[in-house]
Amino acid sequence: MKESLDLRLIQLDIQWENPSANRVKLEEYFQDIDSSTDVIVLPEMFTTGFTMDPKPLAETMDGSTLRWLLAWSQKLDAAICGSLVITENGNYYNRFVFVTPKGTIETYDKRHRFMMAGEGEHYTAGNSPVIIDYLGWRILPQICYDLRFPVFSRNTANYDMVLYVANWPKPRIAAWDALLTARAIENMAYCVGVNRVGTDENGLDYVGHSGVYDVLGARCAFAEAKEGITPVTVSKSLITATREKLPFLADRDMFTLD
Repeated sequence: MKESLDLRLIQLDIQWENPSANRVKLEEYFQDIDSSTDVIVLPEMFTTGFTMDPKPLAETMDGSTLRWLLAWSQKLDAAICGSLVITENGNYYNRFVFVTPKGTIETYDKRHRFMMAGEGEHYTAGNSPVIIDYLGWRILPQICYDLRFPVFSRNTANYDMVLYVANWPKPRIAAWDALLTARAIENMAYCVGVNRVGTDENGLDYVGHSGVYDVLGARCAFAEAKEGITPVTVSKSLITATREKLPFLADRDMFTLD
């Protein structure tokens, strides 16, 4: 188990529906990743932007981007995660992938599809939360609109970190900041949010605000509206000490999701 986990959050101005260009751009940032890094976090749909045209863009789990992620994860000796468009069994998914240097791939399919953009018409929903165990840390992956639904992320599984990747636009960025803080406080876990920047083909502006919040909601890292890497280190002992001193989770409501 690692007491401290070194994260690198990458805010990206995603090139619309251009996976190869986005991989090239990310490689430029990967060149600057130092050897202490444990986990690299990319935005939602980091190869395409938030597209509602999955058919020509969807990849398989042995496609170009997954092979690319596996190669770079091994080269950097760090896990890499984010979401992309995946096709499987005739369905399309907004799928979070967590790739490790050992060649393992953990996945989570977005549960809450953003109906106002038509996501539910094009993508199949995931069924349940997933916990990823990595270097002794229990991580709950989530995608963008999931952030608005606290029951789905309620910490009944004793996770250490909830991780949101997103394409969250500027007009609602105050909600993004507030909800990331709330998810950290109510779950007594680190909350990590990685958003994109730039403007997409639908004319939506994105201003980043990628950030990390500790178990009491204090901000540990924050990125302004520009591309780049934000480094941050999170501490397991802080989680343990705070939960022992303030055992709020002992009074949580337990439930199961239908």
